[in-house]
Amino acid sequence: MTQESTHKETREFQAATKQLLDLMIHSIYTDRKIFLRELISNASDAIDKLRFASLTDQNLLEGQQADFEIFLVPDESTGTLTISDNGMGMTYDEVVENLGTIAKSGTKAFLEKMKESNAATDELIGQFGVGFYSAFMVAKKVTVITRAPGQTNGVRWESNGDGTYTIEECEKESRGTVIILTLHDEHCSAEHPDENFLNRYTLENLVKKYSDYIRYPIKMNITHEEQPRDDEGKIIADVPAIQTVELRTLNSMVSLWTRNKTDIKQEEYYEFYKNMFHDWEDPLEIIHTKVEGAVEYTTVLFIPAHAPFDFYQRESTSGIKLYSKNVFIMDNCKELLPEYLRFVRGLVDSADLSLNISRELLQQSAQLKKIGKNLEKSIIKTLDAMLAKDRPKYEKFWKEYGKAIKTGVYSDFQSREKLQDLLLFSSSRNADELCTLAEYVERMIDGQTVIYYATGKDHASVTRLPQMELLTEKGIEVLYLFDRVDEFAIDALREYKGKKLQSISRGDLKLDEIDPASKKEDEDTTKEHGSLLAAIKEQLAGKIAEVRISHRLKSSPVCLVSGDSGISLSMEQILAEMDQKMFKAQRILELNPSHEIFAAIKKLYEEDANSETFKDYCDLLYGQALLMEGLTPEDPVGFASKISSLMAGIRK
Repeated sequence: MTQESTHKETREFQAATKQLLDLMIHSIYTDRKIFLRELISNASDAIDKLRFASLTDQNLLEGQQADFEIFLVPDESTGTLTISDNGMGMTYDEVVENLGTIAKSGTKAFLEKMKESNAATDELIGQFGVGFYSAFMVAKKVTVITRAPGQTNGVRWESNGDGTYTIEECEKESRGTVIILTLHDEHCSAEHPDENFLNRYTLENLVKKYSDYIRYPIKMNITHEEQPRDDEGKIIADVPAIQTVELRTLNSMVSLWTRNKTDIKQEEYYEFYKNMFHDWEDPLEIIHTKVEGAVEYTTVLFIPAHAPFDFYQRESTSGIKLYSKNVFIMDNCKELLPEYLRFVRGLVDSADLSLNISRELLQQSAQLKKIGKNLEKSIIKTLDAMLAKDRPKYEKFWKEYGKAIKTGVYSDFQSREKLQDLLLFSSSRNADELCTLAEYVERMIDGQTVIYYATGKDHASVTRLPQMELLTEKGIEVLYLFDRVDEFAIDALREYKGKKLQSISRGDLKLDEIDPASKKEDEDTTKEHGSLLAAIKEQLAGKIAEVRISHRLKSSPVCLVSGDSGISLSMEQILAEMDQKMFKAQRILELNPSHEIFAAIKKLYEEDANSETFKDYCDLLYGQALLMEGLTPEDPVGFASKISSLMAGIRK
């Protein structure tokens, strides 16, 4: 029973929340029936939360029975559908935080994603945790009555979905949450039974379809009418029907992971996944294994079709749930999988684990570490098979989670070799195709001993790099690295199958192994122009470590590269963006002896090595090289002034 308090507040939702509610009310979902699954799943989560917390604090049960359940009450006389649970419940502040301010759940990011995406909205909704508000699609009013354990009063929250809600304290006899949906007329009509959410058959079918594997009984009173019969079994005329009420459990509560996987249909896996992880799209991949031996466990893992909007943020959490003998004991168990596989969702059930295991004990559990290693192997094996047998599917996976795999290459030394064959790259061969390292090596030209790569913001900018010219002319394929994490991964990998990974903007390109004559030519040219190179180096003292004749350039006059040791120029930029500006690359200025600018600067040097014009040319060449690398000259104003002076012909 509840009793209204006299202290009722009316509050407004945040602006982003109003937008979301408007979208909900105007059919954001393609299937409105999904609302029941979402509310039942929320109820199951509340019971999970209380059940887990009560393992260490029995007082949370308040002396009440521990028979957890979810209850449905359709009421045709009031046009309401009630969903209740005896789980954790919420305090006043938690109601305000979780229901009144849903921007916390990523509303703003969700709305922005909708604007920029052409995907169906029901494919996005599960990524943002705002499914509770789907209730407003079928209800003209939503009332929540809840009480947390240990609280003397309950809380009543109510909204018509008009941008405001009321909240007040109220009496509630026991812990848990009651949600009352005052349905729109079309969802109470007998004319459309499939959309009538007060119809017992509709509710039974929806629970069976979407929530059959919920671990707690979903109950509903079923009213039967039966005509009295005589001893011969004939209906007695003119005698009113007898009504009986049967309390029925609508779901099987048979944990999917305990069944033989050969008996489970793919659709059942999909519904189980959507139920447990509040997603609205089928998973990309399913891994169901049962292991017996020294360590026994069953696991069902899923690779979601899309990464959550906050996946690459620090707040993102693991999706692995831990069970012991079919009893939930822990959510988001980070100890089961390495960080780079945190996109995997699912559960592990092991009878060898204690029900009251703590985070501290988990970190020391040899059994859990063994399970984790096996899970990692199983996931990598699955990805290897996907890459080999279903390339389009793997490339879809890579688009969503490729950064995570690359993070594993540089952050997890033990997994580096296992992950290298899963890497995909764009390359100079085809802008529309991705390739593996193995595919690149297979296409290497005769005499090529290293794997070349280039870094940049996109395909066009890398293709235009002056360092690409000679490699393109010789028909040498170059891998393109666009993500910030790429170079960290490549630096950690260093080589693949005995072949060094070589940046086209770093050190010696070893092209003499392909064209031995070019090495002798470069040595002769360097010797011929040694004094000019030394003069340019002196003019740029403190800015560069070396000036040399380039074997990379064809049409461009100059380029900037880094030495073999230390960090690269692109890594310097990445670290600078991370506010670590103390790390500097060794800068080497390379000149193209065949370019007319080289002839011009040589002439200026021979005429007067101390002239201002020669010095300006040196500075301009260096500034030009910086700009081509995406770097800003140290003195942009001075650089622009020198260009203006030369353009105007002030200096002769």
